[in-house]
Amino acid sequence: MMTSKERFKRMYEHREADRVPIIDSPWEGTVRRWVREGMPEGADWRDFFGVDKVAGIGVDITPRYSHGGIGGGNELIEEDEKSQTFYTDWGVKLRYNRGEDSTPEFLDYKVVDQAAWDDCKRRMYEGEGRIDWDYLKENYPRWQAEGQWIEAGFWFGFDVTHSWMMGTETLLIAMYEEPEMVEDMFATYLDRCMTLFGEIWDAGYHFDAIRWPDDMGYKGTTFFSNEMYRELLAPAHKRAIDWAHERGIVAELHSCGNIMSRVDDLVEMGLDSLNPLEVKAGMQPEALKAKYGAKLVLHGGINAVLWNDKDAILEEIRRVVPVLKENGGYIFSSDHSIPNSVSLENFRAIVEEVKRVGAYA
Repeated sequence: MMTSKERFKRMYEHREADRVPIIDSPWEGTVRRWVREGMPEGADWRDFFGVDKVAGIGVDITPRYSHGGIGGGNELIEEDEKSQTFYTDWGVKLRYNRGEDSTPEFLDYKVVDQAAWDDCKRRMYEGEGRIDWDYLKENYPRWQAEGQWIEAGFWFGFDVTHSWMMGTETLLIAMYEEPEMVEDMFATYLDRCMTLFGEIWDAGYHFDAIRWPDDMGYKGTTFFSNEMYRELLAPAHKRAIDWAHERGIVAELHSCGNIMSRVDDLVEMGLDSLNPLEVKAGMQPEALKAKYGAKLVLHGGINAVLWNDKDAILEEIRRVVPVLKENGGYIFSSDHSIPNSVSLENFRAIVEEVKRVGAYA
């Protein structure tokens, strides 16, 4: 039996391991469902199902428009029996419906023009306590002892700028009309991440990878052209990848949607791993394996729509995993996350089947 770190390392070396790594992100409501169906209260679901462990390190690069603090924070503005409304550290007003799992409704944005961005940028460089050293001191030794794979959670790019600070329409228009401001946003986010994670690294808290979310597509296509990508965003992606490689670690991009047309650029700039390979949006994991399998680690690619149908998902696993695991270079997960429609029984069967078909001789 290998540790999670050993399995991941082998995948990134494009070598076989004992089996493919198995990780994912269950919704909070999914975990509550599993507890109702037999998982012990307070148990780490990863231990319960016997899957791999990935530890994450975060920093606070926000402008702290609400109450601030490590990792940001949401300030409660109002609530009723149906919903709660918050003001975020990025200056966004959003509302969550009360329910098992809820996607927020974005009501208003503060950073919508150059003057607001100038204020935001200034605030991103101010304030103490942007690294939670106590958290690292408490948890890092355990992560190492357990052989966990450790990732630094970078926060920059198109996705987090449009979805958590500026709004989709406003940013897309700015990319055409005010490209210098947008480039400055992407660069500032990244600069703050590199500075703070550099401090963590230099203090001896080393990690195995950097990972950042940058959803650049939706169903069928991308939000913006490859030409605009190369002009405005690719330089930041390349800088992040180079920063990781200078430290001897790997870089993974999480990008939902169909970005098949952009993978050539990502591989050329040295990206090590791509996630989540969203099948339902048009991504083609088997084609990616055939073209980039020797260079790019594929992470995901198992259609989340099927996970509540045991027969369908097990058949999909038997069809896809043997192809993607060949010669290493594959990490198993859904192509998004685990919704609360997935029962404990189904997920246990999924894990057992992946361990079977994802094993190496």
